[in-house]
Amino acid sequence: MVNMKIDHFVVGPVQTNCYFVTNIKTKEMIIIDPGACANQLAKKVDESGAKPVAILLTHGHFDHATDAKPLADRYGIKIYIHEADKATLDDPQLNVSYMMGQSKTFYADVFLKDKQELDIAGFHIVVLHTPGHTPGGCCYYFPYEDVIFTGDSLFCGSIGRTDFKGGSMSDLVRTVKEKIMTLPEHTEVYPGHNDTTTIENERMYNPYL
Repeated sequence: MVNMKIDHFVVGPVQTNCYFVTNIKTKEMIIIDPGACANQLAKKVDESGAKPVAILLTHGHFDHATDAKPLADRYGIKIYIHEADKATLDDPQLNVSYMMGQSKTFYADVFLKDKQELDIAGFHIVVLHTPGHTPGGCCYYFPYEDVIFTGDSLFCGSIGRTDFKGGSMSDLVRTVKEKIMTLPEHTEVYPGHNDTTTIENERMYNPYL
């Protein structure tokens, strides 16, 4: 993580983790899961002096996707999400905005595939499709920095809810075991809610895995 700086902000009504991933060398920034508080996040971006170059969504639920479009428009950048969550963005039942008494749809520019490799902001990123919380839930793995952003697929000591429409406990457990838990044990895990952890810690203590 020599050239990587990670800033963490908790946003919105369900305390979602939004991350700024900045390349210290190039001063370029990736924004992950800006689910709310666009104006406050933009202020933090501007104070940082870094240049946003992309927004990555781990999935299409309202608490992760709501303020992606305002930030993308402000900085003229694209929003990325796994292709299997296009329907989640488009459907208030699937993106669970209806639970907040709202009927919202969300937007993305680029629809990703499993194991697709991206080079953004000077970082190499591997997309890992981990369905179960949503059909298109995914994680963003930075192999050279030993960091993974897991959204609501994997938490510290837990996994994501699977009782929403489109969820599957068997899919989530299987794909987390196959694609995340096989990563190097020192890999740092930055989840969509609550505390950071490591692959080693989750192998030892996560009761679902």
